[in-house]
Parts: sequence; C-alpha cells; structure tokens
Amino acid sequence: MIKKVFVNGTFDILHPGHVALLTYARSLGDFLLVAVDSDDRVRSLKNVDRPVNDIDFRIKMLEGLKPVNRAVVFNSEQELEDIVREYAPDFMVIGSDYKHKRVVAREHAKHLIFFDRDYRYSSTQIIDTIKRV
Repeated sequence: MIKKVFVNGTFDILHPGHVALLTYARSLGDFLLVAVDSDDRVRSLKNVDRPVNDIDFRIKMLEGLKPVNRAVVFNSEQELEDIVREYAPDFMVIGSDYKHKRVVAREHAKHLIFFDRDYRYSSTQIIDTIKRV
C-alpha cells in the first residue's frame, strides 16, 4: 500500500529549510503532494510585495525537487481542506510554529507531524537581506 504524505506552504524563495522539510516529509512515505498558496493568497497573508516568485515559478521549482511528486495550487482554506480530504494522506507534515495554532484539514490526515523549523532560514529574511544590499 502506498503511503501518502502532504505538505503545504508558500515556498516563495526556496531555501535549505524548505529542502529539509520536503526531504523529511518524503522519507515518511512513497508519494509527496505539496499544496502551494496562490499568488493572491500570498499577497493577502504576507503583503502586497509578495510573492517574489509567481505561482508557475514556485510550482516548477518544487516539482523539480527530488522529494516532491506533485505540487498543486490552493487559493483558500476551503480549497486546502478539499485537497487534503480528497488526498487523504497518511502523514501531514507542518512546521513546528503551528503547534499551538489551528491546522486546516488535520482531521483528514491519519497522522499529523510537526517538523522543527530551522529559524536560520526564511524567505522573508532572504528578501530583507536583498533589500539592504
């Protein structure tokens, strides 16, 4: 039986933290589905200057990574919930910064795993560094 793994996020500027998350997630199963926030959703969650990379770019980058089998786009919490419900993953992997927050669609995954986020890396930090140069 194929073990299905699910991750979601913005993945605006890929960095070692993203690679570690995706590599770990894929190690849990046979197929990794990554749901990616749409450009409009990123603008509403982050700010009007984001995302730096549009959704087509982010999907291509993710699908080019060895651990990722498929990447899909979502534009709302409802769409995210629908994706997870339909996929019915064995494992949903989410950043440890969500331990005390609501995790959308967690009830549709057999297991929820919190991945320890590496705070040395973030798209926001990379963007801030570029702005200072």
